[in-house]
Amino acid sequence: MFLKEFEIRWNDLDANRHLANITYLSYASETRMAFLQHIGLSHKDLQHRAIGPIVFNEQLFYFKEVMPDDKIRVSFELAGMSEEGTFFSFEHNFYNQEGENVARCEMMGAWMNLKTRKLTALPQELKTQFEASNRTTSYKKLTAADTRSHGKLPKNLKS
Repeated sequence: MFLKEFEIRWNDLDANRHLANITYLSYASETRMAFLQHIGLSHKDLQHRAIGPIVFNEQLFYFKEVMPDDKIRVSFELAGMSEEGTFFSFEHNFYNQEGENVARCEMMGAWMNLKTRKLTALPQELKTQFEASNRTTSYKKLTAADTRSHGKLPKNLKS
């Protein structure tokens, strides 16, 4: 399992003196990017390929407080991917120093072509690396319909 460790800093806390909501999202994002670098997909490589990951949604679930002076390890697990590799779902579990699962982040996103600004399939060699990564026990093949499974659609202002 891919894990990234973080030391809790003063500015990672909220007014209740425990790990802030935004920090969980930041740690999950940093872990995703560290995983990409781990498989050889650096920022430079993303730029060269003119692709980038985009986030459709993220959900956080909290199980136990994380306090100052704690250390947190965050996992990267593949929860789903579409057949061509356009859509993906990742799960991040947060573990305290005792190995207890204190929170979970579930996210869904896609790959975007940075020139056309449209969704794109992941190149086969990268898709293969993702498919070889640690998967959740609930891993599933994703479809475009899964990206709207929460029933949330844009709502425009009326003129």
